[in-house]
Formats: sequence, C-alpha cells, structure tokens
Amino acid sequence: MSKRRATIASVNMHSKKSNHWSLGLVESMKDPECIVKKTKQAVVIKDKYPKAKIHYLVLPNEDINSIYKLDKSHIGLLEEFGDVFNEIQNEEELPVKAGFHAVPSMQRLHMHIISTDMVSPSLKTKMHWNSFTTEFFKPYADVLEELKKNGCINKMSPELHKSLMATELKCNQCTFKPKNMPELKEHLLKHIMN
Repeated sequence: MSKRRATIASVNMHSKKSNHWSLGLVESMKDPECIVKKTKQAVVIKDKYPKAKIHYLVLPNEDINSIYKLDKSHIGLLEEFGDVFNEIQNEEELPVKAGFHAVPSMQRLHMHIISTDMVSPSLKTKMHWNSFTTEFFKPYADVLEELKKNGCINKMSPELHKSLMATELKCNQCTFKPKNMPELKEHLLKHIMN
C-alpha cells in the first residue's frame, strides 16, 4: 500500500472510531446547546434521550471511563458531583435521584440525575426501565461510600446484571405490576396527574 493510501486509511479509521455512538457524551460536553451548567471539575448536560421529565448527566472534565476506574484520589470529584445533585434537587420541582449504571453503555464516567416520574417517550423498553429501577442503578451515596471505604468500586457480576435486566416490571411508586411497557407507561401517567 502506498504511503498516501496508508495515511488516508488511518485517518478514516480514526474518524470512524471517534464518531462511535458510545463516545457521544464527550461530544455533547462540547456542545453549548447541551450544557446545563459547569463546575470546576464537571459538566452537566441534558440527556439526549431522557427517560423521565428531568434527566441530566454529570460528567467529569477528566477522561475517566467509568466508576470502575475511580480510586480514592477521585473522592473530591464525586463530592462535587454530589454538590451538583444537591443544587439540581433544590432547583427542580419534581423529586430526583442520582446514581450510576452498574454496566455503563457510554464511554466517560457519568452520573444520572433523573426524576422519579419516569414519564418520557424515550423510555421504551424493559431494559430502559430496569436500568433505573433495580440495583443496576447504583445510588450516588452508595458509590461515594464504597469508594471512601474500599478505594474502588466492585464490578457487578454478569449473572446479576442479566438477572436485573430480566426483572419483571413493577411500578417504582406503588405495587402495580404491569404486563408490558405500554401498560406501565399508561399507569405512570396516573401518578403525575394525582
């Protein structure tokens, strides 16, 4: 292969790699339209596919891949995430919770701040639901405590991950157990109307 062709092939491979959907958060961090607020160490963006009426993502400026790359040197960063969560909690009218997915689908550490109504056109699948309403969603306070205590975050086993994603649907606000997502979504609307 000629030198020129090799260079073009290398550039094309790099372009494809950097445009992979899992890198979307890094791109969103640079987009002023997506940014809600910035702190010294973090950026808050709107989730492009919100799973509730309120859904933000808190990302570090530092390139940290996931909660499993955190160590004790990141405690201050996580405490700053907590400060952001408290600010948003005080600003919003709906109750919100903060946490991390045990098996993140996107590259770059990110904490979800999401309202508990779970009403959104983007909430479509059982997997979406279970990723916010089971142990798969690791609460912020638990992650911070584990990091302080152990200096790292323990990974979830593939068996537990699979089990949690298969958990039967159940309303996160009452005991109702729907047969499917459309029935659950219809039921959730009743909670916000009351």
